[in-house]
Amino acid sequence: MSNSFVAASALTRFGNPRMRMPQHWQNATVTALADLTPTVREFCITPDTLAVQPQTPGSHLQVRLQIADDDTQTRSYSLVGEPNAASYRIAVKRMDAGRGGSRHMWQLTTGDRLIISEPNNYFPLSFDSDDYLLIAGGIGITPLISMAQALARHVERSHARVRFCYGARSTDELAYRDVLEAALGERLALFTRDANQQINFDAEIARLSATAQVYCCGPVPMLDALTAAWRAAGRPLQNLRFETFGNSGHVETQSFTVRLPRHQLELRVAAACSLLDALETAGVPVLYDCRRGECGLCAMDVIAVEGEIDHRDVFLSAHEKVASTRICACVSRVVGGITLDSAYRATA
Repeated sequence: MSNSFVAASALTRFGNPRMRMPQHWQNATVTALADLTPTVREFCITPDTLAVQPQTPGSHLQVRLQIADDDTQTRSYSLVGEPNAASYRIAVKRMDAGRGGSRHMWQLTTGDRLIISEPNNYFPLSFDSDDYLLIAGGIGITPLISMAQALARHVERSHARVRFCYGARSTDELAYRDVLEAALGERLALFTRDANQQINFDAEIARLSATAQVYCCGPVPMLDALTAAWRAAGRPLQNLRFETFGNSGHVETQSFTVRLPRHQLELRVAAACSLLDALETAGVPVLYDCRRGECGLCAMDVIAVEGEIDHRDVFLSAHEKVASTRICACVSRVVGGITLDSAYRATA
């Protein structure tokens, strides 16, 4: 999945946000490609020197992309399926309205070169429950494939229950359907918009045991709806865990203005650029780690908003988003303009 540090809901943070982790970058080669759906392509990536590193369900890989001579971007993609000793697998959904990362990936061919990180996992799967519900929306399927496979084996040993709800726009967009059917059988439920089907979160939650855990990956509106249903059911928030892709929001991506009084700067953030990338390009120091709206390390104080913040993160609580006193610079955007306070303080 394109586009990581809280594997729990935005309302239930666990773990400690860290400074941006040092990465062990290495060269790698695209060794195989496969089109899974009309908009989802799988990439097999083989590192040049270091062996494929261990990975756990929910892990992701960071990829450095040279979009243009003056535009280097880092993208995070979930590792798909069970690991093998030779290569990593990721799947990328083509998003023409995005910031260019998916279009660049789709231009790659077998033999092309990449720079990749070692695997990291901010969305870990716990094996201490008796009941699991996995929910995926669209390309959000990618981190959940390995979870489904691991839980299928876990169920055989522990007699825990597992159910997987997978939603997509159409039947031909159900990537990895065959893999999931092989792992889960009748425990897999499919929902497609073209068949007027949608996941009933209230009903799915009602089926769960008191100690059940839910793992979800999908667009922000899906996560918002699931969180609301979970809260309404009075469920423990620490048992709702999710990951998102930060290119999805509530309004169409557009350019906006950002002002930083401490730096005496006014910037225009292009539609194809994140706020974080624009600040970095302008030389404004910003702490960050995940770049996916999950760790909260890049959250900045808002002085004023001339318009509306499109919060695309899963770190800030619903109350914080309504207050709009902070913004996660890596994924969230603005309709209009915004004035921000940074961590910069002039020295005497």
